[in-house]
Amino acid sequence: MKFFVDTAEIDAIAELNDLGMVDGVTTNPSLILKSGRDIIEVTREICELVSGPVSAEVVATQAEDMIAEGRKLAEIAPNITVKLPLTWDGLKACKTLSGEGKMVNVTLCFSANQALLAAKAGATFISPFIGRLDDVNIDGMDLIADIRQIYDNFGFDTQILAASIRTVNHVTQSALIGADVITAPPNVIKSLANHPLTDKGLEQFMSDWAKTGQKIL
Repeated sequence: MKFFVDTAEIDAIAELNDLGMVDGVTTNPSLILKSGRDIIEVTREICELVSGPVSAEVVATQAEDMIAEGRKLAEIAPNITVKLPLTWDGLKACKTLSGEGKMVNVTLCFSANQALLAAKAGATFISPFIGRLDDVNIDGMDLIADIRQIYDNFGFDTQILAASIRTVNHVTQSALIGADVITAPPNVIKSLANHPLTDKGLEQFMSDWAKTGQKIL
């Protein structure tokens, strides 16, 4: 499974990247706002840091304008993935941009039918939003499973990018179902290393070691 980091914060990306935990990065207008940086400037810096796909989102709502913005964003670096909303205009833009050889991430997916349309339009990635479905009492993992089944049934190459991940359990379940990628905030990815029994075991080891009076260095 690939790990994408859902942030525009350079320091957080760099820390995880140094550990080999970054296969790509996803950004959106909200994350750009939080960073306080210019979208072109911060996206270029991320692309220089990370070799994998970096999603940069258009802000237009009409297909023609989305295509123009997508082309401009794709000029930033070869590893740019143009991020488009799952609307009819977004699908039109996806078809055009993917036809030009550009990577496309179709985002804000909340149904299997939407995911099917995105695959037909040539999307590189489809981003189903798990957490936001959970917010309205719909199990987001059911959507991941449905998309996986449909894509496997018909041999679609579109990669399932599980998004809106908020807990470590979301990561586990996405991996078990067979999502190709998860994108999560840095704190969630770092939390994957945590377990109370690990902490308890280490505490016991250190206590016993102290009693030996020995040193390694």
